[in-house]
This record gives sequence, structure tokens and C-alpha cells, in this order.
Amino acid sequence: MLRTPHPDPLPAGEGEERPPLDSVRLDVWLDVSCVFPTRSRARAACEAGQVDVSGARAKPHRQVRPGDRLGITRAAGSRRELIVRGLADRSIPKAQARLLYEDVTPPPSPEALEARRLDRMFAPRVAEGRPDKRDRRARIRRKRLE
Repeated sequence: MLRTPHPDPLPAGEGEERPPLDSVRLDVWLDVSCVFPTRSRARAACEAGQVDVSGARAKPHRQVRPGDRLGITRAAGSRRELIVRGLADRSIPKAQARLLYEDVTPPPSPEALEARRLDRMFAPRVAEGRPDKRDRRARIRRKRLE
């Protein structure tokens, strides 16, 4: 069977200049702007209700436009506020991706900073890997004495 070559999807000279975008899907924008590492994580965050646009819960297929205000809730209740400044629907370098939004998250209060510092200071140290034979035997001895 003889195969015919497919025509070039973007002929020479075309594709370099794309028309400006007026809106982009929320999950795509969150991925391209490097707010989330992957589109699937951005989509999962939207479906979990962790992303809102202009104060309303947003689904992944919602269209975002320049000027929209995004609220993103992260782990431990920390919240990030972003204003969309530009749009892109394809991956771009991280330095350019950071220009797509303005971070207007208020700085943490001094009390919150002190609480974080104390939490880190008094948090138990995580041992590296599994205990070795000596550590296991020492634990067994301590349990017998208790």
C-alpha cells in the first residue's frame, strides 16, 4: 500500500503570527502560567473547589480573560490571589509565564510568620528511611523497660 504524505498542517510563513486570544480555558491557563505543574492537577483543583474566579467557584472549562481575579486555596488553608494579565494556550518559558498574572496575595501577618517558625522549630525530625538493626533493637529494649 502506497502512503501519501500528509500536507503540512502549518505551511511556511503561517503559524508564527497567531491572532490574539480573547479567552482561554481555566485549567489550560493555570498549567501554562505555571501555577500548577500539570493540566491534570489544575483540573483536579478546579473540580475540588479550590479555584474560584471573581469570587465564584470555577469549573475547569470556564473561560478566563485578562482582568479576572483568581483565588486559589492551597494546602493548610493558604490562599493565593492572582489577577490575569495575559493569555496563552501553549507552553511558554517560565519567565514569560510569570508575566501572565499579577500576584496580589496579601503578605502573611507577623503572628502567622512566628507561628510557622515555631511549628518548624518544634516539629519532630523525620528520620531518614527505615531504622537499621541497631535502632530497631534499641526501640525494642525501650519498650520492654516501659
